[in-house]
Amino acid sequence: MGKRRQILIGMAAGLLWAVCLTGLPLWLDLPYIPAPIALPGAFVAPGLFLLFLIGRLAQRRFFSDAIIDGQAFEPGSAAEIDQRVLTNSVEQLVLALALWPFVAVTLGGAVAIALGIGFFVMRLLFWIGYHRAPPMRGLGFAGTFYPTVVATLWAVVAWAL
Repeated sequence: MGKRRQILIGMAAGLLWAVCLTGLPLWLDLPYIPAPIALPGAFVAPGLFLLFLIGRLAQRRFFSDAIIDGQAFEPGSAAEIDQRVLTNSVEQLVLALALWPFVAVTLGGAVAIALGIGFFVMRLLFWIGYHRAPPMRGLGFAGTFYPTVVATLWAVVAWAL
């Protein structure tokens, strides 16, 4: 099976994950959590992921004479891959910061908290996949990006009705 097909399967699984992650708190009819209470909790898991990743990059720099003074990472090195994961994770988190508050106000805070937990899980898969297997990377990316898209579209429709 080719890489594109494997990545496509990961993306399809990420879309399924997105629908389930967004819908589960709604389908379970969980108690309504107001957005101002839920949002700080929703961003804890994504923040912890960034903390771990930044810490890992700092550790790599500390133990390598080649990069300890802030030099660029060698292309294709584990540190350079971690930097790419960090860059993409920050992009994903900025998108979440822009859209999850609307989702939390419209669909309830439980959805935002689920998105935050899902962010952490899928970013881990993305990170591992970037080092080991393209399909895991595809699932990790889609499983972080698509929930924000699905939840936002769901919230827009709910808000419009």
